[in-house]
Amino acid sequence: MSVEKRTQSIDLSHHLSELSKARLTSPLKGLMKYFNQPGVLSLAGGLPSPAYFPVSDISANVLVPESFALTPTESSTSLSWLWKLFGSHNATKERTQAVTIPKYPAVKGDISLADSLQYGPAVAQAQLQDFLKHFISEVYRPAFGDWTVLIDTGNTDGWSRAVMTLCNPGEGVLCEEWTYPSAMASMIPFNIQPVPVAMDGLGMKSDDLENLLSRWDPVSRQMPRPHVMYIVPVGQNPSGSTMSVARKKQIYDICVKYDVIIVEDDPYYFLQLGMYTSKDDRSPSATPSGKPSADESKRYVSTLTPSFLNFDYEGRVIRLDTFSKTIAPGSRLGWFTCNPVFAERLERQGETSAQSPCGFGQAVITKILTHWTYDGYIRWLRGLRTEYQQRRNFFIDCLAEEFHLDAVPAVAGVWEGCIMYQASSRVKKSTGMTEKYSAQNRTMFSFVPPVAGMFVWMRLHLDQHPSFAPGDRDTLETKLWTKLGENGVLFGPGWMFAANAMAVDPDDDSGHFRISFSNVEFADLKKAVTIFGRVIREFFQEDL
Repeated sequence: MSVEKRTQSIDLSHHLSELSKARLTSPLKGLMKYFNQPGVLSLAGGLPSPAYFPVSDISANVLVPESFALTPTESSTSLSWLWKLFGSHNATKERTQAVTIPKYPAVKGDISLADSLQYGPAVAQAQLQDFLKHFISEVYRPAFGDWTVLIDTGNTDGWSRAVMTLCNPGEGVLCEEWTYPSAMASMIPFNIQPVPVAMDGLGMKSDDLENLLSRWDPVSRQMPRPHVMYIVPVGQNPSGSTMSVARKKQIYDICVKYDVIIVEDDPYYFLQLGMYTSKDDRSPSATPSGKPSADESKRYVSTLTPSFLNFDYEGRVIRLDTFSKTIAPGSRLGWFTCNPVFAERLERQGETSAQSPCGFGQAVITKILTHWTYDGYIRWLRGLRTEYQQRRNFFIDCLAEEFHLDAVPAVAGVWEGCIMYQASSRVKKSTGMTEKYSAQNRTMFSFVPPVAGMFVWMRLHLDQHPSFAPGDRDTLETKLWTKLGENGVLFGPGWMFAANAMAVDPDDDSGHFRISFSNVEFADLKKAVTIFGRVIREFFQEDL
């Protein structure tokens, strides 16, 4: 949408909670707008002298933006993990460039420790604020004109602030039926309850959302109709689904109709991995250096599914972003993009809690970003996507080697509309020098390869267990999870990702695991799948 056609955000202040309305500007933080005015001799604040900060400067060797290839480089053979272990990580030394953050700026306005490590307002340092504004305008392109940016200490903090700013005790929040458990845990103690909406292969279902809101009965539900939505639209946690443009527009229009604020939690936005292709169908490709360039940045951004911000002509989206998945989670740095009324209230909350993210982390990340420039950061993100795509592919390749996988269309449930892989045993039959495999008919688990994010969401077909009886789901899921732990493999148990008890169909006799492929080395991924194969076959009493 062109700048000329962008509207301003509408007045949505009626969504503010009573707590948020009661917040006043912190008296001491309110003075800070005077501190940097020319000629002011400030004796008002209890600011330590930078001369006594025990750090003279911070220097770091920063990876170059093109550190990771833009095309997969793993071998297509069954020994690809050996190539990854001994080839990819050790063949080339990391290429770095040195950066330094001095205590005092050589040029006024430069990043310095004297500013970064000092008390400050609950907003970003000027250089970071400028970078984020440019980044948002190029990548997300909000449809309303008066959007603004406010930093936080990551998306968990961002959501906690958002729910306190928007919701009163006794209210509910719309969310996917399977969702990020920490988001629910942060609001339930305040008597703000999850209201699950059914999912399919694209995430939250728009028709179910419409039905839920249109038929809402506050008496039987014992709460008013929800006016806030929490949603993870890209690399949905835990399912790994990604919402289409059409589905986002449908959900946005429903939220306009029923006056719902959308909190878009999008930590995996830049890990859009594309469809999984079996290794036999992958074609090898060259590995270009891929230097940063404006044209390549535009091309890459055009391949990303749009944010809800891109359709938000009213300013009813609060988008949560984080550097946790793209730079480092220990930096504890993220940001809101939202209308100015919400941003001002969120800032008031930050003033009397975390204040602002750690000055060390903020200074280092700002220095990296300004050193790389916008195009350099985009190049870094493109390389990360390829790295995580290879991890996803390798993990599923290992499952395909350990189990017999049948690809079938999913016709119902959270994978409706996707190609689902059903896993059964491979039974080894030795024939001289070779081994052949024949598949058993019993399906032990199924999954859909994620198109974004860091996780495989696995459904356990517990009704196929020899001793299964109705109602055994939770017991059998826990037994298998415990057995895996005793054998040295830890998966995320599925029950913790249910939005609440209402989200679990009592007639569904399947369990779930959330499995991360994002961190361990390739050899350990393969080892984990091998152990999983042995344990689950024993669990289902399959012949080895």
